[in-house]
Amino acid sequence: MASTGTQIFAFVLALLGILGATVATLLPNWKVSADVGSNIITAISQMQGLWMDCTWYSTGMFSCTLKYSVLALPAYLQTARTTMVLSCVLAALGLCLASVGLKCTRWGGGRRAKRHAAMAAGTCFLASGFLCLVPASWYTNEVIVSFLDANVPESNKFEPGGAVYVAFISSGFLFVGGSIFCLSCPGKRHGHQDLVLLPPDKLLLQQQQQLLQQQQQQDQLQHQYCSLSPLDNKTGYSLQDYV
Repeated sequence: MASTGTQIFAFVLALLGILGATVATLLPNWKVSADVGSNIITAISQMQGLWMDCTWYSTGMFSCTLKYSVLALPAYLQTARTTMVLSCVLAALGLCLASVGLKCTRWGGGRRAKRHAAMAAGTCFLASGFLCLVPASWYTNEVIVSFLDANVPESNKFEPGGAVYVAFISSGFLFVGGSIFCLSCPGKRHGHQDLVLLPPDKLLLQQQQQLLQQQQQQDQLQHQYCSLSPLDNKTGYSLQDYV
């Protein structure tokens, strides 16, 4: 298994990943109005997110409007909502499993159980990173295509906002953390068996079997010693051998 420090490092990366994915999901600046053409001198800045649209005015005030209608949203926006929420849920599940699979923790059973928990946590982190990467890439592609479209007026042109970059970075953290946790479970190793915590009844039965085996071994050794002839038991010479 990987060292304790490596697992803790992977846990921290995954924790940063889920925090970043959650923040990116809630931020309203997935795309912001581009400063091109006549928009450079405009006094209004617009931002659009997954859940709301915000507008900043030159007076310093801003207003936000929630997107209540789901069916009215484009396909890429509906997909982004769903996948980002699933990414956060899977990452949270992975954190719970990772806390069990860490070598420095006392709960979670024996080494075999911890390896399985670490493998499951790594799989959750990898799936969460993929679900976070897909909407960020698709959303960015839609923004770029709309920006390069000559039929779109300059006042309606947008560019990727900070939430998209947070989503990309978060997916990278989740990928790295998940890969480390998956590599901490290389498979079954030959050699000494893993220590498995047994219930009290099974542990007592195992101890009785070990004592019985030791008693049988002692009886066999005693029987072999008694079966030896008297001449074989002599270790020296006596006076009667020469008389």
